[in-house]
Amino acid sequence: MEEDRYGLELSTASAEAATAYRDGVDLLLAFWPGATDAFERAIMLDPDFALAHAARARIHAIYQQRGPALQTIARARELVAKRGTAREQSHVATLALAIEGRGAEALTSTLTHLASWPRDAMVMALPLGAFGLLAFSGRIDHDAARRDLCERFAAEYGEDWWFLSNHGWALTEAGEVAKGRAITERSFALRRHNAYAVHALLHAMFEDGALNEADALVENWIGDYDHTGMLHGHIRWHQALGALDRGDAASAVAIHLNVLSPAVSAAPPLNTLSDCASLLWRLSIENHPIAFELWEEIGTYARTGFPTSRLPFVEMHRAMVSAVTDDDIALNQRLRSFKAPPAGGSSPAAPLLPRLYLAFQAFYNENYRVCAEQLAPVQAEMARLGGSHAQRQVIEDTYILALIRSGALAKARQLIDARLHRRPSARDTRWRALTEA
Repeated sequence: MEEDRYGLELSTASAEAATAYRDGVDLLLAFWPGATDAFERAIMLDPDFALAHAARARIHAIYQQRGPALQTIARARELVAKRGTAREQSHVATLALAIEGRGAEALTSTLTHLASWPRDAMVMALPLGAFGLLAFSGRIDHDAARRDLCERFAAEYGEDWWFLSNHGWALTEAGEVAKGRAITERSFALRRHNAYAVHALLHAMFEDGALNEADALVENWIGDYDHTGMLHGHIRWHQALGALDRGDAASAVAIHLNVLSPAVSAAPPLNTLSDCASLLWRLSIENHPIAFELWEEIGTYARTGFPTSRLPFVEMHRAMVSAVTDDDIALNQRLRSFKAPPAGGSSPAAPLLPRLYLAFQAFYNENYRVCAEQLAPVQAEMARLGGSHAQRQVIEDTYILALIRSGALAKARQLIDARLHRRPSARDTRWRALTEA
């Protein structure tokens, strides 16, 4: 009987199909190019291999290819019902819920599944990461929840390179940066062709304030990572954050133009939108000139790629784009849309969204006091939006600069001092000087 790399049975009589599936899982978990080809090879070798179809559907979903994703996961459901173990049936059912966008049900199914099959890594991956089921659950404690989940199952995985990268990053995001970084470094040492570990390590370096070290890591590693890799652009986005910290806006703009923009990016759409919008906004709020055409490009991408999305993390970034590109009529239409909850109810993060739209618009229009008034009451709630600390910090950055420019220097200085106490930052040091002017 064929098994996956974690010792779980695979319902296929083709040794070659099983090998292709195992390869595909490792490549997908490492966010390394080639997973799609591997799963399609497994399907070609065994057209009735349900888990290969389910994994292919997962990649469709990551790239927001909703039609193919739903069609492929439906095929996996049909096949696993005819030829699949109880574990495989639960595996497919859980992935299906996630692919269909039924996040709360998918999270419940995931936890139930893991209680019986804790080493099912493809299911374990669903709640983890900055874009996982926990991060997008609307829970304010999702960082701690990811850490606790990893701690619960750490003994099951031991020194597995994939699990260590997740465990390390979860600890980092939950505030245990030194421990998280050490575990992530163990993961990276076990498998260097692991973009997920490099990404997790960059987040640890961000939290440490080790941005020059992060830049060196990317420069020394990125040459082996093809630009089609899922995290290629986002890893370079981290470099752009380091450039901004040094005051090197030109390098950050070059990364946007040459790597991140929709015209050149091969990244999943959510990465393209969030990386572009947040980097352009970070540049803009520090008064670095940005060609309006760049905002128009990402605005068109947001409207066409996310026409009906109500995901708070998407809206956080659409709010930045909207502030620059939309008129008052378009903004008011967007605000009115938040008053009608989508089918199935709204996220606990939903009340934050009107404030973000109004705050970013106010900042862009130089109404800094209004911006600060919108953001002040909800600073402690921003984790509900999902994503990582590094991604959400752009909101606090906006708040701090709004305080400085509206004359609330003491409050701004208090926030900057708290950040400098956690980690060194040349950018925060420059901002700190503004509060003494």
